[in-house]
Amino acid sequence: MDEKVSNVDPKLLDLLVCPLTKDRLSYNRERSELISESAKLAYPIRDGVPIMLISEARRIED
Repeated sequence: MDEKVSNVDPKLLDLLVCPLTKDRLSYNRERSELISESAKLAYPIRDGVPIMLISEARRIED
């Protein structure tokens, strides 16, 4: 298994929302990120822990 790929508890994914928009997030396993389509932000997952800080999120380009 690739070191960059993190396993995240599916129950946790059901609870997490974007801190900016409060919308649901989708999980990008390949990039190990949680994606907020409405905010166009990708929140990183480090060592299995979602980093839900807007300042740590990557901007998603169209």
